[in-house]
Amino acid sequence: MAQSPSPVEESERKRRRALALKLAHAALNAVDPQAAIKRRLQRAGSILTVEGRQYNLDQYKRVLVVGGGKAGAPMAQAVEEVLGDRITAGLVNVKYGYGGPTKIIEIVQAGHPIPDDKSVAGTRKMIELLSDSDEQTLVIALISGGGSALMVAPVEGVTLGDKRKLTDRLLRSGANINEINAVRKHLSLVKGGGLARLAAPADIITLLVSDVVGSPLDVIASGPTVPDTSTFQDAWNVLEHNGLTDDLPPSIQRHLEAGLRGVTPDTPKLGDPIFHKTVNVIVTSNEIAAAAAIQQAREEGLNTLLLSTFVEGEARQVALVFAAIAREVEQSGNPIPLPACIVAGGETTVNVRGQGVGGRNQELALAAAIRIAGLKRSMIMTLATDGSDGPTDAAGAIVDGDTVARATQLGLDPTTFLANNDSYNFFKRLNELFITGPTNTNVNDLLFVLVT
Repeated sequence: MAQSPSPVEESERKRRRALALKLAHAALNAVDPQAAIKRRLQRAGSILTVEGRQYNLDQYKRVLVVGGGKAGAPMAQAVEEVLGDRITAGLVNVKYGYGGPTKIIEIVQAGHPIPDDKSVAGTRKMIELLSDSDEQTLVIALISGGGSALMVAPVEGVTLGDKRKLTDRLLRSGANINEINAVRKHLSLVKGGGLARLAAPADIITLLVSDVVGSPLDVIASGPTVPDTSTFQDAWNVLEHNGLTDDLPPSIQRHLEAGLRGVTPDTPKLGDPIFHKTVNVIVTSNEIAAAAAIQQAREEGLNTLLLSTFVEGEARQVALVFAAIAREVEQSGNPIPLPACIVAGGETTVNVRGQGVGGRNQELALAAAIRIAGLKRSMIMTLATDGSDGPTDAAGAIVDGDTVARATQLGLDPTTFLANNDSYNFFKRLNELFITGPTNTNVNDLLFVLVT
C-alpha cells in the first residue's frame, strides 16, 4: 500500500499546481487573437496599415473577410473593430463551441477535427463571396489552427465522406500535421494556395494564428493563400509511409493518381502571379506563448529555461525525455538550478492502438507520470492551447511524483491505461485534468516542468 503524502508534501503539491496553472494562463493570455490582430492591423481614416504596407480603403469597391480556424471568432471581432462598416461581407468557419458575436461577418460553427456538412457549406459560401473578386476587391483572410478541417471544399469527384474517412485514418496512424496537410491540400479547392487562386486578382491580407511547429506558412491550415511546397508525389508518399495506399476511397485514389501522372494540375507554387498581391502575417504563435510563460515564471522567482518550441514525436517517447530532465534537475540541479521552470512547445502525435479516450497531451502526461514516480519536488503539466486535447473536453493534465501512488490507492494501473490510450479516464478519476473550455486561440501545445 502506497504511503499517503504528509500534510507538508500535500501543501507543496497544491502550491506547485497553482503555480503551473498561473503559468498556463499567462501563456494563454499572451496569445489572445483579438489583441494580436489589433496590434498588427491598424487604421487611420481610410488608410489601413499592416506590416508597413498601406491600403487606401477608398480604392476598393468591396472588402471581404473569409477564413477558418479555432481562433476565427475573436479574429473576426477584431477586424470588425478596426474596419467597421467598411466591410462589405464576410464568413469564417470555426469549431463547434468556439463562436462569438459579430455584426457583419458570419460565424459558421462546424466539425473538427473531422469535417462535417457545415464545414463544406460554409466554405462553399466563401467561394461564392470571392467569385466576383477583381482589382477593386480587398480580401482579408483570417486563418488559424483547425482551418484545415474547417475550410473544406473537396475537389470534383471526391465526397466529404471520402475525405472524412481518410482524415480519420491519417489521425489514427500517427502522421504529423505537416504530413496530413500535404494530403489534404491535394484534395481541396481552397488549401495549398487555392483560396488565393479563387480571390485573384484581388489584394489579399492574410492574418494567421500559427498552430504549427516553426510556423511555416504553407502548413498553417494547409496554406490557403501561400505557395504550396508539397506535391502530389509528397501526398502519395505520406499515405504510402503510413500504410494507407491499399485502402483508399476509390475517388481519392483516382484523383491522386491523375495528379501523379500530370493529368491534374498541381497546387500553385512559388512564382505564380496569383501571389504577387498577397501579404501573409503571423499575428501570434507558440513562441509568444512560451515566452510569456517564461516571463511569468521569472516573476515568481524561478530559474527558467525555454528548452524548445520545436518538440515533435510520439507523445509517450517525448515523455521519457522530459521525465528524465525533471529527474536530472531534482537530483543534480542541471541544466538549471532549483527552483526551476523549464518550458517547451510543439506538437506530438499518438499512434492509437487501444480503445480508450485521450489526447496527445494527456498521453504524454500519463507516460511522464510513470517515469517520475517517487520524485518529491517535480511536477509536469501539458496542455493544448486551444483548450481541447484530442476528442476530449480537457486541455491537458498535471502530474507529479505522487500521481502513480495515488492511482494505485484507487486501484488504477497507469500502464494499463497507457496501453489502451485511455489517459482521459485515468486523469478524470484522479482529478488531474486541466480543463479550460474553448480558449478561442490555438498555438500548438505547451509543456511545463516545475522542480521546486
